[in-house]
Amino acid sequence: DKETVSEYKKKLEIFKEDELAASKYLDRLPLLASGEEYSIGLNIGSSEPNEYIKYADFVGLFRTEFLYMESEHMPTEEEQFKAYKKVLANALGKPVTLRTLDIGGDKSLRYLVLPHEANPFLGKRALRLCLDLMDLFKTQLRAALRASAFGEMWIMFPMVGSIDDIRNAKAVVEEVKAELREEKIPFDENIKIGIMIEIPSIAMISDLAAKEVDFASIGTNDLTQYLHAVDRMNADIVDYYQSMSPSMFRMLGNIFSEFNQAGKPISVCGELAGDPVGALVMVGLGLRKLSMNASNIARVKRMLSNFSLTAMKDIAHAVKMQATQDEVIEYLEGKINSQEKITLAD
Repeated sequence: DKETVSEYKKKLEIFKEDELAASKYLDRLPLLASGEEYSIGLNIGSSEPNEYIKYADFVGLFRTEFLYMESEHMPTEEEQFKAYKKVLANALGKPVTLRTLDIGGDKSLRYLVLPHEANPFLGKRALRLCLDLMDLFKTQLRAALRASAFGEMWIMFPMVGSIDDIRNAKAVVEEVKAELREEKIPFDENIKIGIMIEIPSIAMISDLAAKEVDFASIGTNDLTQYLHAVDRMNADIVDYYQSMSPSMFRMLGNIFSEFNQAGKPISVCGELAGDPVGALVMVGLGLRKLSMNASNIARVKRMLSNFSLTAMKDIAHAVKMQATQDEVIEYLEGKINSQEKITLAD
């Protein structure tokens, strides 16, 4: 109806004005109001050039699924090697974090028949699937390791739930390295190996996980889903999917603390990193590396440039003391509006 159309035209005007205001922060250095530095990463899902790489410090998430999902056959080692090498070339010398195949749950392949599962998000997906389909896994690792000779590549495993998962995956990497050495194929001998933290079981022992890996990145989408036992694809229970709940921020704070103490890089590549308000709280909790979609970079930089580290720490502490997500959001709205008149997204 006309009223609704009019309402959304006004929303669009406000959105465009806000986008224009935020865009002025795109090429600014990532600095807090008090001068501390943090790092901005870019999430990508293609080997094509991304103009926003010049505004980022690293590629925090390179989703490799596109190679598999856009193909009519299982991608060969050579096809993958060329794609990964291309991504490194387009990254302008910046580190690229390659996430190994994350298929299952809500993603499937036409040419790979997977058994029907009653709970696919809790089933054989991502690393679990790769460890079961060893030829598939080794082919991808060979391609990634070969590409690492042409730039700074980091390899990251998704859907890690235990120390056993980490050790089993690392063992396969060592097997592939040995094969490449024997074949005299160059690769980065010191390539960094890390994990996605998106299952509470590994989050709860992040101190032990930090001893096993070179780095970690938190997938807040799935971590929220598993922490709150809610299917994030089910619209009927969307109110239970609470990425800004006190329990979520407490868990994130613990992970940041353990990895920071271990001196290991920790980042967030889930949607919460690209949410300016979520980024504000997480920096206050100890995060210094945030990776996001290109469209969120300017907004996050604008938000973080308006707060000192001391203020962020105070806000983060207060957030953890709230009892519900609604209380968290109400508290943050008050703090943000009083600071710089930026409103939370509608």
